[in-house]
Amino acid sequence: MSALREIRSDLTPGVSVVERPEDLGALHAPGNAAVIWWRRPLPEGQAWLDGLDPAQLPRGRVILRPDAVRAAVAALCDGAGTPAGGERARLTDDIAALADMFAGVMEAPYLRLRLDVVTGNACRRFHVDAITARLVCTYRGTGTQYGIAREGQEPARVFTTPTGAPILLRGKLWPVSGEAGPSGARLLHRSPPIEGSGETRLVLVLDPLTEPEDDI
Repeated sequence: MSALREIRSDLTPGVSVVERPEDLGALHAPGNAAVIWWRRPLPEGQAWLDGLDPAQLPRGRVILRPDAVRAAVAALCDGAGTPAGGERARLTDDIAALADMFAGVMEAPYLRLRLDVVTGNACRRFHVDAITARLVCTYRGTGTQYGIAREGQEPARVFTTPTGAPILLRGKLWPVSGEAGPSGARLLHRSPPIEGSGETRLVLVLDPLTEPEDDI
């Protein structure tokens, strides 16, 4: 049995795992509350990113068209002093590619892009976002955690998205119910609690927008 098959057989109901980015549209399939593109980062690129001083990690928030993402991320890297070179170019290209794919899946003319550098317990409560959908990709550190829970409870079993693997999550404003699993239960997610661990995470968050004014 392949590693992916083993993972699929052990996943939360309502979470689809795909091997190809062109299959991320599975987010629209009935019963799917989330989709993970199962991929692993290149070892040399991950070693470079993990070795950077946290102050050199790009961070910021901007609303833009998908075709402007590459230049915007490059500017954020310049502002943080992220060392130039092949690994930085690959990171920038990957973020731009994810933005283009996600915009296509959501048919979104604009995106809200966030690059967060996280050292504490950001959004550690399990929740569903008050948006239509969201893409989260943790480039450095522990990935997004998720699980099925009944109303008012936390998941009995928690799964962690691999570092470098994008997860697409339906939000509360999804036009079709994002619930999955047994009746009365739904998929929740959170940022992993890392307070006091010394860990630094670099997290990309993309939200679809129809107009720049959608941002509140």
